[in-house]
Amino acid sequence: MAKLSFLAKLRKERKLELVELSEEMKLAYIQKSESNIASAKILLSNNKLEESVALAYYSMYHFVTALFFKAGIKSENHTASIILLKDIFEIDNKEISFAKKERLDKQYYVNFRITKEEVIESIKKAEIFNSIINDFISKLTNEAIIKARERFDILTKR
Repeated sequence: MAKLSFLAKLRKERKLELVELSEEMKLAYIQKSESNIASAKILLSNNKLEESVALAYYSMYHFVTALFFKAGIKSENHTASIILLKDIFEIDNKEISFAKKERLDKQYYVNFRITKEEVIESIKKAEIFNSIINDFISKLTNEAIIKARERFDILTKR
């Protein structure tokens, strides 16, 4: 119940809403995602491990945002986007949830240890996740978009 009231609250605040489907926004967020993953690799090669982890996560998040715009859904909340990915599109959100936690831990706290191997793994996971979302987007039918928008309405009812 708490999850539903959280989503309803965000919708009331217009941080979650149905919008026009936008191929242009979808492509812009895919480009943003690709730039983030490329930057994560550059940072990794320069031993900027914390920053690399953050950009690997943002790469995943921007791919989810691309999917949402393909379906005409706007989300301005990371947690809501992760919930809706699973609840609307039935896509496993474990990897992006973990990546978000890692990003928060590495960006905001100092009492952690991170290895280059862990960052390499997080970038690989982001690339796999992005590939899965990209494949999903490419197979998304108009009928599936209509169903997704209906599910959005049910889940975010005020």
